Amino acid sequence: MLTLLQKLVETESPSHEKAAVDRVGAIVAAECQQLGAQVEIHPQTGAGNHLVAKFSGGTGQPIVLLHHMDTVFPLGTLAKMPFYSQDDKTYGPGVLDMKGGIVISLAAIRVLQQDGLLASHPVTMVFTSDEEIGSRTSRQLIEKICQNAAMVFVLESGLLDGSLKTWRKGVGDFLVKVRGRAAHAGGDHEKGRNAIEEMAHQILAIQKLTDYGRGTTLNVGVVKGGFASNVVPDECRAEVDLRVLQPGEAERIKSAMLALQPVLDGTRLEVSGDLNRPPLPFNQINQAAFAKTCQIAADHLGLELKAGGSGGGSDGNFVAPLGVPVLDGMGAIGAEYHSEREYIFTASLAERARLLVALLRHW
Repeated sequence: MLTLLQKLVETESPSHEKAAVDRVGAIVAAECQQLGAQVEIHPQTGAGNHLVAKFSGGTGQPIVLLHHMDTVFPLGTLAKMPFYSQDDKTYGPGVLDMKGGIVISLAAIRVLQQDGLLASHPVTMVFTSDEEIGSRTSRQLIEKICQNAAMVFVLESGLLDGSLKTWRKGVGDFLVKVRGRAAHAGGDHEKGRNAIEEMAHQILAIQKLTDYGRGTTLNVGVVKGGFASNVVPDECRAEVDLRVLQPGEAERIKSAMLALQPVLDGTRLEVSGDLNRPPLPFNQINQAAFAKTCQIAADHLGLELKAGGSGGGSDGNFVAPLGVPVLDGMGAIGAEYHSEREYIFTASLAERARLLVALLRHW
């Protein structure tokens, strides 16, 4: 498993570098074909190609395993952040998010085949190329494949204590633009309409839409305006991050954002944006799936699983509205993802592979 993980990690694959992601795709496709999968390549122009690997066996609707091959790290990161193992950890760009998850799925299939065992359902693996930048080219493919699944497991990283991710917040973004009127800050100050001042009012209004009780947060994370201190700025832009957990919250926030009005005379607003990943709630469907997962883990591995969640989104968020059971966080366990300190606990590769084998056999 470590040998394959090193090969994947040292094949760097930032989301915006199609050729680089496709190099990882070629490795993954070859591994799947070696295991007897029927591999479909879904070509893309603005992103890396997506892969679908179908493994025969079992009966009924397929179990779908979701993965992504892209990372947030630019080409050349390996020079300062090499792949290596030390003590109980393995480090490198993408080991946790989420090349470790790819290795775990492939190892589970290999174990089943080597031991002459069958999965209880056909298994379909999906490997996408643009999860880190919004899954804009892969969402439709994910939804199409998952809509008839018996179960969907997402091989994103588990929580640090090993908990599965039974819920995730939905994710959205908005762009707010303020138009004012430029003027000389000394000679004609009164003739100007300060776009930054107007934006200050809007920022306070936007932040107040946060409701911790509902699990809804808004964060004005980027503000840009003006170009010189002696000019009244006529434009200001703000980028807003939205996270929601409960159904209906996205609609409430979108309505409130689009209803924002200028406070200062002579300024105007332009607001655009929406939710791009729906929430993945811990509803009755997923509660039942988690209970079944816990029972299989206890019966066949003597393992007690825990439930957790995340404010971040994944491709599992697209599955939830389909009414299909989905559990996330089935991948490697570690921390510090998206940073130069990203690592996994090396033993979690085999531990999660054993769990996945049991679930594929007994689901």
